[in-house]
Amino acid sequence: MLEGPKVSQSELAKRFGVSQPQICRIIKNKERILSEWHRNGDPERKRKREGKDATLEAALLRWVEGARAADLPVSGPLLQLKAKHLAEALGRPDPEPSGDWLARFGARHNLAFKKPPAEKGDTEQPTAEHWAGAVLPGLLRSYAPSEIYACGETGVLLPASSPSKGESAGDRLTVLLCANADGSEKAPLRAVGESPRPRCLRGINLGQMPWSYRASSLAGMTAPLFTEWLQEFNEGMRRQGKSVLLLLTKHEAHPYLQLSNVRMVFVPPATALAQPLDRGIASDLKGHYRRRLLRWVPAERGAGQPILLDALHMLAQAWGDVRPRLIASCFRAAGFSPDAGAEAPALALAPGSLSQEQLERRALMDEELERDGEPADADGDEGTTEGEDAGEPAAVQPCPSEREVWGSLATLRRYLECRATSPDLFQAFYELEDAVHMVSAS
Repeated sequence: MLEGPKVSQSELAKRFGVSQPQICRIIKNKERILSEWHRNGDPERKRKREGKDATLEAALLRWVEGARAADLPVSGPLLQLKAKHLAEALGRPDPEPSGDWLARFGARHNLAFKKPPAEKGDTEQPTAEHWAGAVLPGLLRSYAPSEIYACGETGVLLPASSPSKGESAGDRLTVLLCANADGSEKAPLRAVGESPRPRCLRGINLGQMPWSYRASSLAGMTAPLFTEWLQEFNEGMRRQGKSVLLLLTKHEAHPYLQLSNVRMVFVPPATALAQPLDRGIASDLKGHYRRRLLRWVPAERGAGQPILLDALHMLAQAWGDVRPRLIASCFRAAGFSPDAGAEAPALALAPGSLSQEQLERRALMDEELERDGEPADADGDEGTTEGEDAGEPAAVQPCPSEREVWGSLATLRRYLECRATSPDLFQAFYELEDAVHMVSAS
């Protein structure tokens, strides 16, 4: 109408039932209004309503545009989580966006949270059987077993303890596991809990721990946390000069990234293609973790139930207890190893196929066998030896009690947590702790 025959502003005001100054403002801002209308793409929209926090919405919209430009999946829950992180970074008093706010944000910016194009064609992708028989063998032939990795998450429960600030009783952890096909390398554990700032982790040199800890709502893995881990994993491979294959399941929390030294391949969802982690690696880790929980005796250690920090160390020890041979057999059983076809028939009784109870019983039996191999005269030096001067009893220190020994180990561990310069130091400490337990139990 503004482009047709000239009509006075007063006539337009009468025709649309508005004031003449309002018509004047519309004509003055015609270009801006048309630009925003085209950008919104909704011809039925009559009002331009801004959100309460324009800065937050602008930052979130830039993130959405960047994610879609990189062909990353953007879902409603993921967008809500990203909005929470941005609100916290901007120091907003109420950083938890609601579902209604998300719907209004999507309507304002014409955003539809649908599956990305790569996921829509899932039904047109090769079947799991075809992928396992034709696609996977070609991938595996291009890499050595030490260059084929699989990663995934498993859940563990923390022991119930007295609630304290920053921690709650009976918390759950999600643990990210990653290992290669010959078991020669196991990536450090990445644990995800609910508490963002656990009190027990204060003052610890977290960069030198044999594990890492992150927080998210419901203690679950999220796309931003997994992206962070992927980038760290890729950097580790770059420093080693390795180009590796990473096999993982398709999940909302597993975005695809183009990385310099890591090629990500998503395994089709199918029971026949169970991840190596599900073939026995995760259950073996949990068996070792449970065994260490069971041998925690509060009376001896002078403490209550294990806290989050204790559990993280136990998980790192349990991950170290998972033997390379078992990892390699689980990769072969899953068909994720170049020599899987030649050895598959012999894997029916692989350790990875044992139940949780059987794995734990085997671990306890191994411990008993090791304990039986200890010398029987471990306490034989309590008396005086021939030629020893019995007139100087003050020079002989009494044998420490169990509680004193475990207290000394706790002090040593705390010193390493604060002053360690390498995660490798903890492997030596874990071996020392196991040796003390063996002596104590004999």
